[in-house]
Amino acid sequence: MHTDKLSTQIDATVPTAARMYDHYLGGKDNYAADRAACEELDKVVPSTRRLAVNNRRFLQRVVRTLAEEYGIRQFLDHGSGLPTQDNVHQVAQQIGPGTHVVYVDNDPMVLVHGRALLEQDERTAVIQADMRDTDVIFMHPETERLIDFSQPVCVLFNSVFHCIPDSDTDGPLAVVRQVRERLVPGSVLVMCQLVSEDPEVREFVTNFMDQATQGHWGRVREQKDVAELFGGLEILEPGLVEVSTWRPDSEVAPRQLTHEWIEFGGVGRIPVG
Repeated sequence: MHTDKLSTQIDATVPTAARMYDHYLGGKDNYAADRAACEELDKVVPSTRRLAVNNRRFLQRVVRTLAEEYGIRQFLDHGSGLPTQDNVHQVAQQIGPGTHVVYVDNDPMVLVHGRALLEQDERTAVIQADMRDTDVIFMHPETERLIDFSQPVCVLFNSVFHCIPDSDTDGPLAVVRQVRERLVPGSVLVMCQLVSEDPEVREFVTNFMDQATQGHWGRVREQKDVAELFGGLEILEPGLVEVSTWRPDSEVAPRQLTHEWIEFGGVGRIPVG
């Protein structure tokens, strides 16, 4: 269990993935340490800002698709990051006004900003938890208030698994297994993470981010590692892909143009019947 390791204090001197992501998206909820880490990362993987923007657009398309085409009205978003525009609840509630959303993050800054943003919305909550603590998340009072697990749920692991190391008990595969055991058929898992087929890029970024975040990092993986997470699921079209190509809004929608690393994944549905 990782809850006792969670800090309620914001340390501006140590970069976090959430604040670096916020900086790449043009947000203001980040510090000099986060921006400096992004600058160093860009020297080796200069496509990272485009990758972050494309990942955010993928999230919005996925939520819209699941709400419109599959009637999903419950979303549990792991590692949600800092609030930006067109969050999960905003996209989903445009289609289904009664949609319930629970955001989960271990960054105390996310908790502070998220609660301030959502305090007027009874259909949405933000909880502080480690994404590996499935029992804590699923049994949290806010989760129990908003999510009915006897009905289909969309569980999001959007660009987060690279933040946790491999482990038989709480690595990505174990977390997915623990979550799936609690979901009914028709539920959906959205999963993607940073991958590279270049071993030098994988090694550099993994080492750099592990050092920059003081150990709060897992590793950049390969496409086959992500595919393993989807075993036994019905993978929705167009399959497992670089995320800017997942059901783009138009043929002229932005694509990931450089590929030293990419965001790779897709959407899997627990089979019905």
